[in-house]
Amino acid sequence: MHKQNISEMTEFVLVGLTDVLELQIPLFIIFTVIYFIILVGNLGMIVLILLDSRLHTPMYFFLSNLSLVDCVYASAVTPKVMVGFLTGNKIISYNVCAAQMFFAAFIIIEAFLLASMAFDRHAAVCKPLHYTTTMTNTVCVLLVAGSYIIGLVQSSIHVAFTFHLSFCHSNVINHFFCDIPPLLAISCSDIYTNEILLFTLAGFNVVFTLFVILISYLFIFVAILRVNSAEGQKKAFSTCTSHLTTVSIFYGTTIFMYLQPGSSHSMDTDKMASVFYTTIIPMLNPLVYSLKNKEVKSAFKKLLKKQSIHCTQSINCIFEIMQNFH
Repeated sequence: MHKQNISEMTEFVLVGLTDVLELQIPLFIIFTVIYFIILVGNLGMIVLILLDSRLHTPMYFFLSNLSLVDCVYASAVTPKVMVGFLTGNKIISYNVCAAQMFFAAFIIIEAFLLASMAFDRHAAVCKPLHYTTTMTNTVCVLLVAGSYIIGLVQSSIHVAFTFHLSFCHSNVINHFFCDIPPLLAISCSDIYTNEILLFTLAGFNVVFTLFVILISYLFIFVAILRVNSAEGQKKAFSTCTSHLTTVSIFYGTTIFMYLQPGSSHSMDTDKMASVFYTTIIPMLNPLVYSLKNKEVKSAFKKLLKKQSIHCTQSINCIFEIMQNFH
């Protein structure tokens, strides 16, 4: 598709992760398993938090929203990748491409949710006596609502500015989903404004949220060092290590993807970075933040026990009905 105006553009072609035929089915199986884990882990976490009143706290309120956001942007990307591996069809329509970019940009919301969670942990560890008055329901709702508003507004801006460009050289996107840098790479318009906008917004997101996280954890570490109990210190450090590990992966891939100069971009390398934040991170978040948590384990066991009791009662009722029938 050459010398076409953006108003005439009806579809794009995604290059995908690899053209090696022997890898298509194995990669389809791998991505299917990963996507299944993402859905079960994150949706299961949301349901568990909703059902157990003991988890109706600020930390789990943030976790439930984090799980929701993970499901949204993983679902915007992964199913299309799976279809490409299975059928070889890598064509994506203009409107679907725009929608995919919009929902994939929900990763912005995740960045601000991570910062909100760090602030919550700071309040819990550093000022435990004032925690309930600091992290009120209103404060939690405002933090989450603010994260969504910032993410949705920025997603809309990126989509509007990107799809206002002309694509007259090619419709082949050297990526496995419609992301901003690979679309800018095939535009024949002046993309200087888009690059400045991308660098500015991404820079603000990373610098602001990372600053909040680092400052929060600096105060947390100082507070932990003042704890006399070695066991208490070990538990707190373990929690912080898990959080900071995921934060490091999240921000490392984001910085690598978006904050390097356009001339040094390698799309093949960017693909690998994108795999991390569109599939691996949403899969790991339930494990890192929740499944290793004693409260979540307890709530899960309680739910299983409750379901087991209901199942046993139902079976007994069936037997009673059958006996009465005979």
